[in-house]
Amino acid sequence: MSGIAAILTLIGSLFCALAALGLLRFPDVYTRLHAASKAGPLGAGLILLGAGFASAEPMLLVRAILGLVFLLLTAPVAAHLLARAALRAHTPPASITSINQYENSRRGKSG
Repeated sequence: MSGIAAILTLIGSLFCALAALGLLRFPDVYTRLHAASKAGPLGAGLILLGAGFASAEPMLLVRAILGLVFLLLTAPVAAHLLARAALRAHTPPASITSINQYENSRRGKSG
C-alpha cells in the first residue's frame, strides 16, 4: 500500500508542478486557465488518493476518491466561469493566439 501511495503522490506532484509551470509560462489568462484547470486538479486529486492509500483506512480512501471526483467535476466549471468573466471584461488574448471566435460576438451586448 505504501508503494502505491508513494507513486500516486509522486505523479500528483509532477502534475501540480506542470500546472504551476503552465501558469508561469503561458501568455494570457485563457491559456493559463487551461493549465490550471487540467493539470492542477488531477495533481491534487492524485496526491489526495496517495494520502488515502497511505492511511490504510477504507473510509478515508472512499473520502479521498470522492474528493478526487469533486475536483474533476468542479474545476472545468470554475475555469469556464473565469474565462467567461475575462471575456466579458474584454481581456484580450495573447497576440500569438490565431483564432478568437468571440472577438465580435460580445461587442455591444450587455448580457
